[in-house]
This record gives sequence, structure tokens and C-alpha cells, in this order.
Amino acid sequence: MLLTYEALAESSKFATLWVPFCRASALLSNSPFILNLDCDHYINNSQALRAGICFMVGRDSDTVAFVQFPQRFEGVDPTDLYANHNRIFFDGTLRALDGMQGPIYVGTGCLFRRITVYGFDPPRINVGGPCFPRLAGLFAKTKYEKPGLEMTMAKAKAAPVPAKGKHGFLPLPKKTYGKSDAFVDSIPRASHPSPYAAAAEGIVADEATIVEAVNVTAAAFEKKTGWGKEIGWVYDTVTEDVVTGYRMHIKGWRSRYCSIYPHAFIGTAPINLTERLFQVLRWSTGSLEIFFSKNNPLFGSTYLHPLQRVAYINITTYPFTAIFLIFYTTVPALSFVTGHFIVQRPTTMFYVYLGIVLSTLLVIAVLEVKWAGVTVFEWFRNGQFWMTASCSAYLAAVCQVLTKVIFRRDISFKLTSKLPSGDEKKDPYADLYVVRWTPLMITPIIIIFVNIIGSAVAFAKVLDGEWTHWLKVAGGVFFNFWVLFHLYPFAKGILGKHGKTPVVVLVWWAFTFVITAVLYINIPHMHSSGGKHTTVHGHHGKKFVDAGYYNWP
Repeated sequence: MLLTYEALAESSKFATLWVPFCRASALLSNSPFILNLDCDHYINNSQALRAGICFMVGRDSDTVAFVQFPQRFEGVDPTDLYANHNRIFFDGTLRALDGMQGPIYVGTGCLFRRITVYGFDPPRINVGGPCFPRLAGLFAKTKYEKPGLEMTMAKAKAAPVPAKGKHGFLPLPKKTYGKSDAFVDSIPRASHPSPYAAAAEGIVADEATIVEAVNVTAAAFEKKTGWGKEIGWVYDTVTEDVVTGYRMHIKGWRSRYCSIYPHAFIGTAPINLTERLFQVLRWSTGSLEIFFSKNNPLFGSTYLHPLQRVAYINITTYPFTAIFLIFYTTVPALSFVTGHFIVQRPTTMFYVYLGIVLSTLLVIAVLEVKWAGVTVFEWFRNGQFWMTASCSAYLAAVCQVLTKVIFRRDISFKLTSKLPSGDEKKDPYADLYVVRWTPLMITPIIIIFVNIIGSAVAFAKVLDGEWTHWLKVAGGVFFNFWVLFHLYPFAKGILGKHGKTPVVVLVWWAFTFVITAVLYINIPHMHSSGGKHTTVHGHHGKKFVDAGYYNWP
């Protein structure tokens, strides 16, 4: 009934390592369902498989391609410093997608219907749902029957017409599936909608079957076939999981989200900052590669649910937020140093738009906390790591993918290490405080110093009498500290073992702040920088006042 696989590697080569075993299993067991687990995951709830199969054999379930379970992790530090649990995504986003065409495939903890791996179309298509039955495809009917493969098994029970690929009726083309009569003959049994039909004749693992199973796992078997392109897991992409699930969705297949307690599967996650950033870098790079490839959801099939298309567009474009966030986190702080502000005279409409944006963000935050079932602290921790990832991994992903697209250069990745350090017996979270330098840390460090220096300069200008409207300055300084507060987990991580106590981080920030303010006050030539000035008198003599600043209401 069920075959369980474990991923052999967490890389773009995953599909090429896993698909051969999928073909071999068709000869040895030909189970209608396949469970995909990473090698660092284990089954935590024995009822998980039953719960997943219920989505496959229940009423109107013949169009369900896969059932995705949420990822749960052990060994994560109690404060979840780098948002490894990511409950907002798994229990919020994926659960919301369940109301449309279904959650995306995230690479592990997923139960597949075997025939979907073979590239077949669903027997029925209803991509619009009950509210928008025709909106998804202007040229597609709401529901229709497709002719399917002919069943050759005498004992197979009568069932609805099974799935069919674009290659027509039996016999299936060997050019697509490979030169193996035994494997091609196993496909009709696996494609039958009844899960018991595949075992009707029984499969004998004799010597000839074993030899044939070894043959279909050979690398040469896939040459000049559709494996990795039209059928099976998609090759030559960093995020083969997202692309594979997307290929199923654009054919009209659905997916389902299954969250049970106790948790179905539990794995390990990288708690070290460097390894976590490398992991996010690989994910974000893969997402952008999808956007710049033929799998761009903007041009997907009309069988894709309209809101599902929006979700896929978001998944493939989110790293671009790094470009805007860099300006968002640096320009306000630099304005204190230069004295020139981007928004000189905010209008009434500016405040109206700002209020609408803030209200929308507040509503989204409340819904995320409610739907994901997380605390406000967990929600904010997720936002903190999003800031860190956007300023580092997302930005690097954008640069790498643009370089690949323009100069045609391949991208290489370092595999994520999830193994604990040797000090695990003394401290189970020892790896959390190990600092491994990476260029990904440069941008967040620059942002931290820019905001500290900008706040210090603003504070010094107020103390020195150069700026007298200190209440207006307080708003900008608060924004700078809000940015620093979001980057606090990153600052704590780069301090290593010295960062176990938050006091050290605060002391370093305060030290940099005070030194910058003192230097600004005591270096005369720094006072003359900036645009238009007027001269006023104070107890320290003549001082320059930025007239442009007073024009800012």
C-alpha cells in the first residue's frame, strides 16, 4: 500500500537521486502512494499515514496529487532565535492555500499519489472552486471527464475512469518512460483509482525482477527520456520540490494540508546563524530561478486557480523585497547625517496612505497570530529573522540569479549542516553560539552601524543646539532603534558565546552610540556638512542650524 523514501541529499541533486528508486519500487511493490521524508526526519505519529491516505481515497479525492504535512523540528533553542519553526508559513500560509488548489510541496513530509509522478492528468478538473468555478480558465470547463488508460487487470474493481497522460492510450511510449517493458507494464496498475487494484495480481520479487529493478535505477536508463523534464521530479533546479508541485498544480491536480497532533514527522533544523543563512540563500535563489525560467507562474496553465497563481508568484518573487528593505533601513538613518530628508513636507494624503498601510499590516498580523496559533513573541521573532534574511540571504540571491541570467554562470551551494557540535553533551545548544564568518553577514552589520551612527549624530545635534526641534528628531531615532531591534538576534548571533547575555549587545550598541555623538560634537568641521544653513548664537559660540530641517513639519 505505501512506500516510504528518505531524501538522500538536501540539494538540487535530490531529484536525480530519488527518482531511480521510485522506478525500482514500481517493480518491487508498485504501491499507489509514496511518502517522502528527508534523511533527518522520522515518523513521530503512527496515525499520520492513515490521516494522509484518507485524503487520497475519500470522496472526490481522485484529483488529489499529494498531501503535505507541516515540518516540525526538535533541538531548536527555546527562544527560536532564527525562526526555525516558521509556524507562520506552515500553519498560516499553507493552511490558507488549502482553501484553494492546495499547499505547495516543500520537499519533505509529503504523501504522493504515484500516478502524479508519472506525469498523468487528473480525471476531473475543478480549478475555480465553489466561488469562482470558471475564473481560473477562460477556455476550460468547470468539470469534465478525460479518457484514461485501459485497465488490463481482470480482477480490478469497477471504478471511475482513471488518469491519462498526454501521450494517449496504452501502450505507453518507451521514449518517455524508458526501455523497460516491466516498468511500463506496472504503470496501468498504479494509475488505477482503486488503491487495491495495484496489488490484485501480486508482484513476485524473483531474480529477474531484481535485475530489472537494478536496470531502471541506472543513470543511462534516463537518457533521451522524459524523466526529470515531463515526468518524475524536476531536475536542474535548486528548488525541485516547488517546481514539481507547481507542475502538478498547473495540470489541474489538487493538494491537501494535513496537520495532526502528535506531530506527524519531526526533523532537525540548523540553529547556527551561518548555516541558517545558507539554507535561506538556497531557498531564495531557487525561488528566483523559477521566476526567470519557463516555470514562471505568470505564464502557467489556465487550470491554475487564480489565487493559487498569486501565491506562486509571491513564492517566486519574495527575495526582491531585499532591494526595497535596504533603502528602508538605511536612508532614514543617513538623513540624520546629511541633514537632507526625503520627505520634506508630508501632505495629508501621505498620512492617509501611511494609515492605510499600517492598518493593513496590523490586520494581517492579527490574522497570522490567530490562524497559525502562535504567540505575539513568536510572531515578532519571525519578523526579526525576516529582516535578517532580507538584508543578507535575499540580497545575495538576487545578485546571484541576476549574474546567472546575464552572464550564464552556474550557481554552486554549500549543503546545510544540521549536525550539532562536539559540545552537545555539555550544552545542547552549543552550536547556536558558534560564529562561522560568511560574506552574507556584511550587509546586516553595515545596516546596524549606519543606524547607530545616524541616531548618535541626531542626538549630538540636539545636544549641541544645532537642532532644536528634538521631538521631530525623536520620531526618526525611534525608527532607527526599531530597525536595530529587528536585527538584535543577528547581532547576538555574530557575537558568539560572548552574546549569551543580551547585556553585551546593548553595551556595544551604547558604546558605539556615545563615541559617535562625542566625536561629532568635538570635531568642528563636521558641523558645516549639509545643505542650507543659518547661523545662531549659543553659549558655545556660533552654530549652524539646518534650515531645511525646520521646513519638515
